[in-house]
Amino acid sequence: MKNILNNKKNNNFYSGTFSEKDFISPSYINLQNPKYIEIDNLYYSTLIVVNYYREQIDLLLKNLVETNINMNISIFYEKQDSYKTIKDLTYHIGNVSVELKEANKNRQDIDIAAYTFNDAKYIRKEMQVNNQDLYFLYIYINLYSEEINELEYNLNKIEGIAQSKGMQTIRANFRQEEGFLSCIPIIENKEILKGSAKRNVLTDGLLATYPFISSTIFDENGIFIGTNIYNNSLVFIDRYNTSKYKNANICIFGTSGAGKSFYTKLLILRYKLLGIKQYIIDPDREYDKLCKQIRGTQIKIGPTSNTYINILEIRKESIEEGENGYLATKLAKLIGFFNLIFGELDEEEKALLEEKLIRVYKQKDITFDDKSLINFNNEFKSEKEMPILEDLYNILEKDEKTKKFGIKLIPFVKGSMKFFNNHTNIKLNSDLIVADIYDLGEENLKYGMYLFTDIFWDKIKENREEKKSIYLDEIWRLIGVTSNKYVASFIYKIFKTIRKYGGSSVAITQDISDIFSLENGTYGKSILNNSSIKTFFALEEENIKILEEFTNLSEKEKVEIKSLKRGECLMFVGDEHILTKIDSFEDEQKIIKGVYIDEENYYSN
Repeated sequence: MKNILNNKKNNNFYSGTFSEKDFISPSYINLQNPKYIEIDNLYYSTLIVVNYYREQIDLLLKNLVETNINMNISIFYEKQDSYKTIKDLTYHIGNVSVELKEANKNRQDIDIAAYTFNDAKYIRKEMQVNNQDLYFLYIYINLYSEEINELEYNLNKIEGIAQSKGMQTIRANFRQEEGFLSCIPIIENKEILKGSAKRNVLTDGLLATYPFISSTIFDENGIFIGTNIYNNSLVFIDRYNTSKYKNANICIFGTSGAGKSFYTKLLILRYKLLGIKQYIIDPDREYDKLCKQIRGTQIKIGPTSNTYINILEIRKESIEEGENGYLATKLAKLIGFFNLIFGELDEEEKALLEEKLIRVYKQKDITFDDKSLINFNNEFKSEKEMPILEDLYNILEKDEKTKKFGIKLIPFVKGSMKFFNNHTNIKLNSDLIVADIYDLGEENLKYGMYLFTDIFWDKIKENREEKKSIYLDEIWRLIGVTSNKYVASFIYKIFKTIRKYGGSSVAITQDISDIFSLENGTYGKSILNNSSIKTFFALEEENIKILEEFTNLSEKEKVEIKSLKRGECLMFVGDEHILTKIDSFEDEQKIIKGVYIDEENYYSN
């Protein structure tokens, strides 16, 4: 008697506690309406799939999953006993065969009998010959919404989509509670629904019901990009995943105001948190606020700046340890740079220019022997021990054959761009470096872009084990018609080989036509093809037509790109094509806008 009383007391005690079941339970459930149920201000209604096309070659649920309608889909498979099924089929085939032979051919149901007879023979053959199994298939679609009108609209829409895929549906009226329970993760297929939903399917037919078909990307070590526009699934991309992607390069295209700059800044911010070294060429002063917010290094060159980079400087990191050919490597890069200044050089002019360049370095005791770059202190020669543009100018002036080149160098030595005529006076040791070339002016931006591309490329090659990236904003200036094939070839080389140095190249532009304007688009196409990730924000019709020539855009995707809203993009990630809405958090937006405040620091720009 004492034990009974103790148990009763214990039961009373436990009945008054707050359990996990109470925590997840709804506050109310309304089952009064036969067309839907109401649970905590949400209305739920279920559709039962009752029939399918006889021959299903496409995925049944693809169009449903890719909508942005709130729904839960539940699929049940019941495997049947093969021995019993074949036995029943054989018995059925025998009976129907006799009926068909003896039946009056004028009977109206003769065609139906023949139809089932052929079906039974087909199923038996597949089970006996091709070793397939027979299943009972049940599919339920449970939709939910905060508004009854919206729920009704979505039900009609899903019914239409299902019908277009060969699925016939009915509404689970008066069975909405059972429909809801069948679509929550308790694996309960209610008997009251099974009679309507049960359909035969062979093993091959199960492939059409494969549910995980939405175009989404969720790389395990990736960074958050945004959400799939169709189904709101999260998009995480690890562009440095060499086992999945052939390289880490990205192309970002879009009209002004479409969101490409904001997206680029998000990438920079999020990769900065991972400690990845990043180098940005900024022709439009887009990244100065972000650089200050996350404590990067900003380098400005221009008429008013006091920072200089010497285009003739040979840096220790310009070739990898164990390799040789410092001067030869530098000469190849300089030919490209001087093509920008002097115009397209023919073979004779290139030979003359190279001869003078060799002489310039000879004056500083630098030859093709790499040991000549080691000074008296047994160290790599410093910035001050390198020639500058004025040294080259003085040599060019003395030869009538190259005097015309000297004249074109005057602005760089004595004129408005004499800031190019200085020894390098900066160190590039930061994890984030922004090269601000805005002050160079529209006509001279290409010189600054090439200068920093050269120096950043050397930094990329410094350590193969480190992840790093280089961002080339307005890349059309380097690979478009205003550039030349030597510069474009250098940029293409970066995109083609940066992978083996642990790096990533990012091409950003709004001028699609310009990046395909040089050499019939050869370099633009090469850079596009050497980018595993392509991001297309909203584009104008003429740009879409140009892009169509160099990518495998479908007709649907061309329409989608044209109608994208700000911050939305079509992403090609490996073999996946996915419409994505770029998402950011409030703190990220404040950092990018330059008004972030925390307890320790205050930045306002």
